[in-house]
Amino acid sequence: MAKATAHWLVDNYRSAYGLYACTGILFNHESPLRPTRFVTRKIVSAAVRISQGVEENLTLGDMAIQRDWGWGPEYVDAMWRMLQIDQPEDFVIATGEVNSLEEFVAVTFAQLGLDWRQHVFQDPRIFRPSEIRYNCGNARKAQRLLGWSAQKKMRDVIREMIQYELQSTEMK
Repeated sequence: MAKATAHWLVDNYRSAYGLYACTGILFNHESPLRPTRFVTRKIVSAAVRISQGVEENLTLGDMAIQRDWGWGPEYVDAMWRMLQIDQPEDFVIATGEVNSLEEFVAVTFAQLGLDWRQHVFQDPRIFRPSEIRYNCGNARKAQRLLGWSAQKKMRDVIREMIQYELQSTEMK
């Protein structure tokens, strides 16, 4: 609700006061800078630890949910591009590719040579009652007006996050 309110406030101030203001509706943009309470970072961190011999299991909620996962640094580039155009506009920033949480988990563990089914469990008690089942964006306007499109899709995002996680564990 806060995001929708912010979007309409920007639209109102742009119309009423002629302010140069853009909004970006950014779909899931991931990076290793996410705290581990975010599910993507939680998954990658646990998978890396398991690949290094730590005996643990990962418990998740509804793995059938579907998301459009992109790479955070690319989304920052899109935001910068929004601010370079002459007339302010509103944009959707997304990859246009949707994957289930189960696919995210499977790819993460596979990239580390692991079978996720041996380490990941789903617990219906932690399902979110108002969870959005399917969430995918259409960034054609950003492509047309900004020359922007996501280059990294879910598998690339996972690879980048794993690489960072591995490097940070080596430094410890």
